[in-house]
Amino acid sequence: MPELPEVEVVRAGLAPAVTGARIVAVDVLDARALTRHDPALGDFERLVTGATIRAAVRRGKFLWLPLGDVGGETRADDRPRAVVGHLGMSGQLLLRTPDHPGDDRHARIRMHLEHPAHGELRVDFVDQRTFGSLAVDRLVPTADGAIAGFSGDVTGEWARSIPTQVAHIARDPLDPAFDDDLLLERMSRRASGVKRVLLDQGLVSGVGNIYADESLWAVRMHGEQPASSLSRRRARELLQAVRDVLGKALVEGGTSFDEQYVNVNGESGYFAHSLNAYGRAGLPCPRCGTPMVREAFMNRSSHRCPRCQRLRRAPGPAATAR
Repeated sequence: MPELPEVEVVRAGLAPAVTGARIVAVDVLDARALTRHDPALGDFERLVTGATIRAAVRRGKFLWLPLGDVGGETRADDRPRAVVGHLGMSGQLLLRTPDHPGDDRHARIRMHLEHPAHGELRVDFVDQRTFGSLAVDRLVPTADGAIAGFSGDVTGEWARSIPTQVAHIARDPLDPAFDDDLLLERMSRRASGVKRVLLDQGLVSGVGNIYADESLWAVRMHGEQPASSLSRRRARELLQAVRDVLGKALVEGGTSFDEQYVNVNGESGYFAHSLNAYGRAGLPCPRCGTPMVREAFMNRSSHRCPRCQRLRRAPGPAATAR
């Protein structure tokens, strides 16, 4: 499943092409791509046709396109709305020219746009496994009053609003409004393993299996180490490692193991070549040379070095407080 770096690469690729563009037509080719859309809000095509896209915004693994004026639709209320996208396992948002061949059998939704500077273009939502979805959703004010998600330099009162489907998702470690102390305080009260904490999107968003394994390897930490056993210093080291790993993956365009994750131009990311832990079972640890191991974890796998990442005895209360 795409994690923060992959979704941010897609958002950054879409932003200059769609910001300020008007949606002139929509083709729903497969209704399964609207599983997150609430029909009570109205027909997806009618709700977005004629709307102007204000920006491309991301929080964690969610992406949304806030909408401006919508022509031809009578609303039950005047709340602002957005097109919300979740890529699922294999979803892609691809920028196309209007004359791009339309024979992609995995294309689920097409949005035809007119941009004041770029002219006509198309955004295709392509999804081989059909676990991803687009939806129109209401925007509500953020709980903390801060900008809802990462959207580059785009600002406005609407930027402090978030889709209802995303409101329960915590901020991610690259978000300027992320509260380090709040996360560390919550970790100190969690007896569960630290990897489970990193994957809890209600605590910290955007981190999935790949980047959790990479961050834990970076700080020589076992994923089953109870979060509450970490000293304040070690917890901060882990959070910084998460930021470093996510930042490096962003620079390298995300992680692509196959053609199912690509950017908006259909290009793969290169971070797979920089992985130190994930997917390296049986290979030597880049740090000590010990063969890496793969272990079952929550219906998926964890990868670690059995020498560098040992489960430690919990420190006493005095050590934990440091």
